[in-house]
Amino acid sequence: MDEQAEIIKRLEEDIIFGRLPPGARLIEDSLMARYGASRHFVRQALVQLEHTGIVQREKNVGATVRSYSAEQVRQIYEVREMLTRQAALMIRLPAPAALVAELEALQAEYVANAEKGDLRGIHDTNDAFHVALFGACGNPYLVGSLQDYMGLTLPMRAKNLADREGLRVSINQHNVMIALLRGNDNWALAQLCVEHMHSSKADYLARIADVWVDVQDNSTDV
Repeated sequence: MDEQAEIIKRLEEDIIFGRLPPGARLIEDSLMARYGASRHFVRQALVQLEHTGIVQREKNVGATVRSYSAEQVRQIYEVREMLTRQAALMIRLPAPAALVAELEALQAEYVANAEKGDLRGIHDTNDAFHVALFGACGNPYLVGSLQDYMGLTLPMRAKNLADREGLRVSINQHNVMIALLRGNDNWALAQLCVEHMHSSKADYLARIADVWVDVQDNSTDV
């Protein structure tokens, strides 16, 4: 991996796993010291992550970790849930053996990463699992839209995968999804896929509520 890609990867991980929280200012000098990188590479990393949507730039503020209001979170998840439900309903059941085998292999890798505590591996195999699953709907445009919303919700959902209980629930739900692929109930599969997103949504809403309480408390200090 070249130096530019390494800086992007490390900055992205610090954001999506909550080490740099929503709304945090991304000051170039601080990032240069944090990653031992040149200003050029730090700037390029910020530009790249701005394109993916997890960094935003504002006049007179500079670069910050993108944050969302509670209403924005609900609206984004409304769309993601609709796309997810439709994709799951379009998967032909029982699913082909090749798809089940692919998902079982990804799930085994996901569990192995969880046991090692490899956060990046957990994130990557989780996304690969869902892209493979929804790819079976047969509509690449729908899958592309789903991937866009997976990216948009990245700061909201990835931190939940670092939580031991959240990870246990995720693993169990993946196993049930694989089992449902062997049956004929698309509605059950669709409902589970939607429910699978609820914990990360709730976690993010709780985090931004805590931030708001902290801001209110600090504003009353004298």
